[in-house]
Amino acid sequence: MLISKTRVQREKKTIELMIAIYCRKKHRTKKGLCQECRELLNYAAGRLDKCRFAAAKPVCNKCTVHCYKPQMREKIRRVMGFSGPRMLLAHPVAAVQHFLDGFKDISGNCSINQPK
Repeated sequence: MLISKTRVQREKKTIELMIAIYCRKKHRTKKGLCQECRELLNYAAGRLDKCRFAAAKPVCNKCTVHCYKPQMREKIRRVMGFSGPRMLLAHPVAAVQHFLDGFKDISGNCSINQPK
């Protein structure tokens, strides 16, 4: 699986994959997304399109600005908590890329082995 080059594109694809896993397992959809999950995906994509950090965007849980409405934030947390561990088996390349993106700070620099 080829992962998108820009940080926002990768984040959109990762969210889409995670929501699809969640919807398939929790809502028993066979193909596509249910209405609730489709709305969550559209909301998440819209938030990513408006992200003030753009290319230097950190992963959401490390972001200094939480742009989701509380209800939507809770929904996406449930999706990520459920789908995150399953991503390694279902979409290993995307999972590893997302994991590595988690080490980048807002400036886009890798924070592994750097003094805090």
